[in-house]
Amino acid sequence: MTDRRTITRVVLLTNPAAAAGHAEPAARRATDRLRALGVEVDARAGSSAQESLDLARAAVSAGSCDALVVVGGDGMINLGLQAAGGTDVPLGVVPAGTGNDHARAYGLPRGEPEAAADVIAAGRTRTVDLGRITSADGTRRWFGSVLASGFDSLVSDRTNRLRWPHGRMRYNLAILVEFANLRPLPFRLTLADGTVIARDLTLAAVGNTSSYGGGMLICPTADPTDGLLDITLVDAMPRHRIARFFPTLFKGTHVDHPEVTTHRTPSLRIDSPGITAYADGEFMAALPVDVEAVPGALHLLTPAWTPA
Repeated sequence: MTDRRTITRVVLLTNPAAAAGHAEPAARRATDRLRALGVEVDARAGSSAQESLDLARAAVSAGSCDALVVVGGDGMINLGLQAAGGTDVPLGVVPAGTGNDHARAYGLPRGEPEAAADVIAAGRTRTVDLGRITSADGTRRWFGSVLASGFDSLVSDRTNRLRWPHGRMRYNLAILVEFANLRPLPFRLTLADGTVIARDLTLAAVGNTSSYGGGMLICPTADPTDGLLDITLVDAMPRHRIARFFPTLFKGTHVDHPEVTTHRTPSLRIDSPGITAYADGEFMAALPVDVEAVPGALHLLTPAWTPA
């Protein structure tokens, strides 16, 4: 569902430490454009993720803006979801990250802060679903793209533990180490209809939208307006087969492999001993977690709707 909002005042939020420093110049360019279009901009910058989240929640709860705008990558968008999800305040996005999977899903301008500002000022709002994760301690968090667990979450865990090298090379090193340690992971998933899936996997992904990791189409048919989550399960495989398998994720053809099964469900529980869950590239919780699709949980400022 789409509608039009009148956008005259926005809170524009950045985390200067995020997106390898790309967010701050993108925020300046978007701010200049919004002001030129007659939109009042209250620019705020958190010095940490928690401070940014506090600023975002304060802006939404105060009701003093027509939209919350975040500048950055998928992690910054996830932060914005924690504030705007489940409210009537729309979320605007100025993509300035490396993965930009939300931007891909909704056709948001990438690398063009002025064009992103034009989208925000136009006020075209699309109502979409969000995923909601409930951890074992009862903590709830929203996500917009894909929840990942298994090999990819182990890579993220190791990346976060490494102190050297820096940047992308740290992630690449983590992939090599986890690939060398690759082993079958015992998973147990319980779907909303009572179906239980218990077997060894390489990874399990739960998608509200189709891609993660900068365009890997892990859940290629996921639709963020159908009230369902798409599940992609990759069975345990030998290393040589995994090495040939992963490039197919960028084309979405992995779902044709016999080792891959897919499901759709409005909710599920997912568990695997010692494994964590990441969503939108951010750490969510240790498994087990309960995951549900929440229809119409987000009002997102988008261009005229054309899937990326």
